[in-house]
Amino acid sequence: MFVLELTYTAPMDRVDALLDDHVAWLEEQYAAGTFVASGRKVPRDGGVILAVADDRATIERIAATDPFTVAEVCAYRITEFVATKTAPALTEYRQTLA
Repeated sequence: MFVLELTYTAPMDRVDALLDDHVAWLEEQYAAGTFVASGRKVPRDGGVILAVADDRATIERIAATDPFTVAEVCAYRITEFVATKTAPALTEYRQTLA
């Protein structure tokens, strides 16, 4: 599982101008089964996405297609972790240590 942390690197008016495209991109990733949860950080200086994929390279490729990335209004920090415990609703994402 992966935590994608977005940090805005441009003024909010540039971020907001791309918000509809970013949300459409999020919806595509949810439909593909890659994203599990997402939302704005508080204070609003970026966002967080919880994602699942076979490997980090896949997540990096997906993040590179975010309209925010393409327009250079955010930077991504990607953290991989092994979700060995989950809430019951997230059982399908539970992992075992290798």
